Amino acid sequence: MSVLKNKKILLGITAGIAAYKTASLVRLFIKLGADVKVIMTPASKDFITPLALSTLSKNPVNSSFYSKEDENELWNNHVELGLWADYMLIAPATANTLSKMTNGTCDNLLLATYLSAKCPVYFAPAMDLDMYIHPSTKKNLDTLQSFGHILIPATSGELASGLVGEGRMAEPEDIVSFIEKDIVSKLPLKGKKILLTAGPTYEAIDPVRFIGNHSSGKMGFAIAEAAANLGAEVFLISGPSNQQTKHSFVHRINVVSAEQMFIEAHKYFDQVDIAILAAAVADYKPKNVVNQKIKKSSATLEIQLTPTKDILASLGAVKKEQFLVGFALESNNELENAKTKLERKNLDAIVLNSLQDKGAGFATDTNKITIIDKNFNEKSFPLKFKVEVAKDIMNEIVNKLQK
Repeated sequence: MSVLKNKKILLGITAGIAAYKTASLVRLFIKLGADVKVIMTPASKDFITPLALSTLSKNPVNSSFYSKEDENELWNNHVELGLWADYMLIAPATANTLSKMTNGTCDNLLLATYLSAKCPVYFAPAMDLDMYIHPSTKKNLDTLQSFGHILIPATSGELASGLVGEGRMAEPEDIVSFIEKDIVSKLPLKGKKILLTAGPTYEAIDPVRFIGNHSSGKMGFAIAEAAANLGAEVFLISGPSNQQTKHSFVHRINVVSAEQMFIEAHKYFDQVDIAILAAAVADYKPKNVVNQKIKKSSATLEIQLTPTKDILASLGAVKKEQFLVGFALESNNELENAKTKLERKNLDAIVLNSLQDKGAGFATDTNKITIIDKNFNEKSFPLKFKVEVAKDIMNEIVNKLQK
């Protein structure tokens, strides 16, 4: 899964021959799961039609503040467009537009939106060789980068004039790759590795039956996605779960029993910076596993149970520099029990949720949590979807690591 998935991208198109490439550019963004809106300068419509771009982006294309044909139509609000975007890309960025951006000239909708944007701005220059190497262009490129905008360098090749040299707009695939790599390089967990456990464990009684619980893995998988979206490489050790993740930064390791999860957790623990144990591990397992299916009879069936290994406590005992986070699902004396677990298992933080809270717990799409750190500081959150809860958890971990 790309870091651009679900991101809102505002594409500004100016009047250069390279504008024809923007159809492919929009298509690539959409394919990666981004939401794309397009603003065109009036002159850019001579190079590519708004109809093509609106069809590909699945959004209307704007090029003016209002429609001259319809006096009753509302104006296109450049402020709303600028605030809407997670990222703004101006491609192609002609010499004319670069000059206007540098000097704050605001004579069309695209430039008005650019001046209103609060998001990162990327720009991909496109012009002929002599224009590209002109001192005024070089000065404008330097000035825009001093504003914090990100230059996607032009490449060398055959230009519209027939000359061969620098000034050719980067190819759409290279533009998308550049933006993805730039975003990842600035993520707060870039270079960090995370161990994460999720889902239930199943403890075999016989070849057919097992002891398990109602955990779906939704919370753990949501945390895996949230961590990967912050740039971390995630080793996700999952018990039996139907949940899926397609993020390229998440490596899934499937296990069934608590013993298997214990082995895999210790296998990866020395490699990671952060460990988050969100799995609902069975506390007990049958002392003896029967090799054949137990036949039903009228007699009472008794199964002797023995404790499973405590994965969280065992990691806390060998912890070095890792930031270790546990989970506590409680039904009574919630805070007291969570704090005791936090201290006893040598954790850096614990995430508490209660079976008493409606909408929290197993197999739901929502959760309500309180995060407690090793100094017993508490931070409670309202009921949210687990995707949002996962973001809250990861943001709190990032904040703790930065202190």
